[in-house]
Amino acid sequence: MAAPENDEKNLHQELSLPILLADRVIKSAQEAESSKLDCADLAKQVDRLSQMLRSTVRIAATTQSLYERPVRRIVADVAKNLDRALTLVRKCKHSGVLRQVFSITTTADFRKVSNLLESSIGDMKWLLSVFESDGANLSLPPIASNDPILSWVWSYIATIQMGQLRDRVDAANSLVSLARDNDRNKKIIVDEGGLTPLLKLLKEGSSPDAQVAAANALFHIATDLERVRIIIDLMGISVVVSVLGDSPMRVQASVVKLVSEMAGLDPVAQEEFGRENVTRPLVSLLSMDTVLDDPKVQTGKPSIHNLVQINKELAVKGSNPNSRSSSFSSHYHSDGSSRGAHYRKERDREAESPEVKLELKVGCAEALWKLCKECLLNSRKVTETKGLICLAKIIETEVGELQLNCLMTVMEIAAVAESNPDLRRAAFKPTSPAAKAVLDQLLRVIQEESSQELQIPAIKAIGSLARTFPARETRIVGPLVARLGNGDVDVATEAAIALGKFVSTDNFNCVEHSKTIIEFDGVPSLMRLLRTTDRINERGHVNCLVLLCYLALHVGNSKALETARALNTLEGGARSVVAQNPDLRDLFAKSMHNLTLYQAGAHPHRQTYIP
Repeated sequence: MAAPENDEKNLHQELSLPILLADRVIKSAQEAESSKLDCADLAKQVDRLSQMLRSTVRIAATTQSLYERPVRRIVADVAKNLDRALTLVRKCKHSGVLRQVFSITTTADFRKVSNLLESSIGDMKWLLSVFESDGANLSLPPIASNDPILSWVWSYIATIQMGQLRDRVDAANSLVSLARDNDRNKKIIVDEGGLTPLLKLLKEGSSPDAQVAAANALFHIATDLERVRIIIDLMGISVVVSVLGDSPMRVQASVVKLVSEMAGLDPVAQEEFGRENVTRPLVSLLSMDTVLDDPKVQTGKPSIHNLVQINKELAVKGSNPNSRSSSFSSHYHSDGSSRGAHYRKERDREAESPEVKLELKVGCAEALWKLCKECLLNSRKVTETKGLICLAKIIETEVGELQLNCLMTVMEIAAVAESNPDLRRAAFKPTSPAAKAVLDQLLRVIQEESSQELQIPAIKAIGSLARTFPARETRIVGPLVARLGNGDVDVATEAAIALGKFVSTDNFNCVEHSKTIIEFDGVPSLMRLLRTTDRINERGHVNCLVLLCYLALHVGNSKALETARALNTLEGGARSVVAQNPDLRDLFAKSMHNLTLYQAGAHPHRQTYIP
């Protein structure tokens, strides 16, 4: 509490200085011995300013949450102008020859100072009207004549901080409009202290309209790393998570967009959201109206105790008026709040339109995607809950953006698991019901979906999990080999990249996976893809050559490689690829050497040139 008191004292000090200056100007004007009429006119203007300054002091003393930014800016400008007036009138205390010599200059100075004081009067009049009016004041004070946006931002922020509820909602929506226009407006809103009252409006829960307006304003402001960090420094993450956990659905739909935007821009925001456990309400909301008690994933093993508990709670849903839609929300709201409140929340949820529910689910899935990208903390939190089961179920039953966002979430979690053995073993153990459910849906998408947008993340996810599959897992490798011949080059290229992870020397089962690719007749498709990518896709061409290298290294005695003239292909591509990727030099050299040992017409002493 000490900091606000110090701030208030500093504001009073700032206000006392111009009041003191005004008194001195009036006294000096009364003592003037020359230009008495001009001094008297200035004194009248200064007296008006003095009254306005004293009114501002009274407002500051009686207003609990005063918006200080425009006060400090305008009062500082007023003090400068009063100081100039004081300097001028003090020159009029004495008369004489020198006074007559400089009379022309002095007259011009009086006009200039009078104009400055008139501007200060206009600024103070505007300031008082902002504090005394019920809504935003869109008139233009002289201090903002060259930048009207500044005065509008001041007015809107003052209304959000000090106004009536309806006016606060309108002002927040007005900030949304300004923030949409350009980054400069966003910067002005932040610089003038707009984030704190917006976070307060969001947290208060005065009305859903107010919370939606505040969340939308924050969403349109938090569009770069710097502004996201400012929100974090203002403890905005905890505010956002608390609102997400217990608000009407349309408020939650707005808040999840903010979570997604911040997480997508800043790794620090990802971690902070993770520490606040934001994945818990997100998965809870994503799973609403989704039945997760699939017999295929039921088991009594202790390792999935949480899943069993979820199924039990879902089984009694409906018989208990206070039951939650899932165990997730049950745990999340076990904070002492009343059962009646939960019942009202469930009733309100049932009353929401399907459009709002879908918007919320789509937003939750996108937020999870952005939160899990390259973030071990959030990826682990999702997998430690019923998150994977939920994602698998939605990928199976939904279509469009919701299905895609869930696929992207799985892809990002799998990418993190690829570089983290502990997460990979814990979350994607082949015998785990959750992992099996996810894997089934990834394979289904790869085999049955025709959309490139869906197939690519599914293929990438399978590739990231390559080291989790046993040696002869043909159910996984087969569909990927089939995609090598896909008419979409991007899909085929991703299949080649994924297969490359199966046969990489980092994979313990690389030899067996290589044999499986040969058995599924993958070499002809790979050679055709190589010819295609050579013309249009350099990245894809390199990855296809890498896959061919691994096959040559592990199953160099394959007849399929000999028939496809794999050695000639590697020799033809080695020079350009190794020149651009020196780290591949040893792989190409070993692969080509291995082929020379087996292929007819090739000799062990043959020297293959690699730059």
